[in-house]
Amino acid sequence: MSKPRILILGAGFGGLELSTILSEQLGDTAAVTVIDKSDAFVFGYAKLDVMFGRATTESIRNPYSNFAKPGVRLLRETITAIDPTTRRVTTNAGTHDADVLVVALGADYDVSQTPGVTLGKNEFYTIEGADHLRTVLPTFKGGAVVVGVCNAPYKCPPAPSECALMMHDYLTERGLRDKSTITIVNPLSAPVPPSPETSKALYEAFAEKGIAHMFTRKIVAVDEARQVAVLDDKTELPCQLFLGIPTNRAPDVVLASGMCEGGWVAVDPRTLETKYPDVYSVGDIAATGTPKAGLFAEVAAKTVAENVIAKLRSQDANARNPGRGTCYIQFGANTVASVEVDFFSGPKPVGTFVPPSEGMIANKQEFGAIRQKRWFR
Repeated sequence: MSKPRILILGAGFGGLELSTILSEQLGDTAAVTVIDKSDAFVFGYAKLDVMFGRATTESIRNPYSNFAKPGVRLLRETITAIDPTTRRVTTNAGTHDADVLVVALGADYDVSQTPGVTLGKNEFYTIEGADHLRTVLPTFKGGAVVVGVCNAPYKCPPAPSECALMMHDYLTERGLRDKSTITIVNPLSAPVPPSPETSKALYEAFAEKGIAHMFTRKIVAVDEARQVAVLDDKTELPCQLFLGIPTNRAPDVVLASGMCEGGWVAVDPRTLETKYPDVYSVGDIAATGTPKAGLFAEVAAKTVAENVIAKLRSQDANARNPGRGTCYIQFGANTVASVEVDFFSGPKPVGTFVPPSEGMIANKQEFGAIRQKRWFR
């Protein structure tokens, strides 16, 4: 009998964990293929370290050439079409047919609706943008800093708060804090809506450090000539330095596939199944109701892996996505906090907050180190 063909689109948290589990459990009894157009994996939180000069772009890259798992091949190709009905995927190198298809392509960025926001220039959600801002920050002489979110949902909900707190430290170290203002603009209702305790701690940190915040508002334009950021209620904020989070959206190739509803791939949040037989979606691209964050993609991938393996072994596919994960939050002053958020266990999401400390830095470093060791040589 021919080997079952499992095709995974995307090699982020979801794709890497899913392919690793399949390799561990199935070895070379299945033909697992992972496709990604990039040549390396980067932990999203590392982009802040690049922007503030704590890391180089090279040091945060985990080359896919170091990914080697029995029964798995990782191809660097650009996906040009996805047919979920036939489970056929077309790339710049040819076509791939699958018995099981998993879409884990993450979110792309769209600046077309936000004049003045430019990828690779005044945003820190791409590597290129973070690296460019690394060269801009040392030239900043003080003024109005706006950390602005252009739309929700977006990847890593605490990131704007982390950026503002780290910016406070950066300006303080350079002796520019008393010459500057920092304002967060964010369409969410609070810094971390599922965890009032976490949001309260962040509000207290903002107050202590003199960081202004405007929640339930978003950025609709940045005018560099006039040095203002424009909000959706037409308010204009002085802005000599804009640090942006661009609008997140599904990649064009996924939108064209017909799998999306409301802009994201429609799935059963607990099984990650789409309406197409043997087609799943995990991670930022999937509409699960959980945050767009790496650990939530990872636990969803584990659910898909368990169910796919069960079906291949003619067993009951009973695994369910727990919708639970821990996020680490930079609080500045060389401290890190964490919040574990559970979205599915109770009638509403709940979050357990661990206050910031220097000791938590090691926990965050271990989080990355464990996954580097698990996924890469």
